[in-house]
Amino acid sequence: MTSPALRLDESGERLRLLHVHAHPDDESSKGAATTAKYVAEGVDVWVATCTGGERGDILNPAMDRPDVLANIAEIRKQEMDAAREILGIHQVWLGFVDSGLPEGDPLPPLPEGSFGTVDLDVAVRALVKVIREFRPHVLTTYDENGGYPHPDHIRCHQISVAAFEAAGKDGAFPDAGPIWQPQKLYYNMSSRARYEALDAAMIARGQEPPYAERLKNWKRDSTDRVTTRVNCADYFAVRDRALIAHATQIDPEGHWFAVPLEVHQQAWPTEDYELVTSHVETSLPEDDLFAGIPTKPGPGVGSDA
Repeated sequence: MTSPALRLDESGERLRLLHVHAHPDDESSKGAATTAKYVAEGVDVWVATCTGGERGDILNPAMDRPDVLANIAEIRKQEMDAAREILGIHQVWLGFVDSGLPEGDPLPPLPEGSFGTVDLDVAVRALVKVIREFRPHVLTTYDENGGYPHPDHIRCHQISVAAFEAAGKDGAFPDAGPIWQPQKLYYNMSSRARYEALDAAMIARGQEPPYAERLKNWKRDSTDRVTTRVNCADYFAVRDRALIAHATQIDPEGHWFAVPLEVHQQAWPTEDYELVTSHVETSLPEDDLFAGIPTKPGPGVGSDA
């Protein structure tokens, strides 16, 4: 019996990666192939999910039923469990309540007690506690716009940046455990160039470009912010399985799967990130979230288990 190689830091401990996400399903729609790649390489990966997704719309017509709506909180937990198993991660709930996506002009206030309204220090402390327990080398989250302007995504960004700094500070949240400073902070990035490449690949096959309307309405581009491209095309199928596990949110016939797997693998084989803060020396551009972090050789493939 053989065991996979492990990626180890200089002290001989497994490299550790923490993704911070707003809702269940975000871990599968943002960086999931990166996650699967690192898990396969022996990296310990955790996901901290800020809310239960209780106010999320049902986006899969096949699941838009009264019995699902009546039990949405429990069903979304079950979906998260299924995705967690597929990705091979450990997942923790921070325990906050979904704020929902407000609509109208002017926008209505967020529901009292929801994630977007809780005291920032309360939310930061919850994440600092996870960071100090897990001791990740690398943390990923959303950019200052939340990836898109959902109040929970924006709050997720805010607490992630604050907790990244606070977790390693003496005197900050002293009841949240022994201090630990993650070495690198990244934002997930999705660029216009990616969708252009996918559309171009579909046109080359004589098929309709699925993202033409999205590109027409694209208001900002983040291509020039990308510092790190992780080649993870071999794990796109795992990402797709994790996405489908979130059946209330992901329509198997919807836009997530508008481009065939093999086309996506060829046209844009990476998931992309912006390196925001690094406490280690690294050279840009990168192809590894752990670039610059001192490591030692792990046990090789084929060693006795």
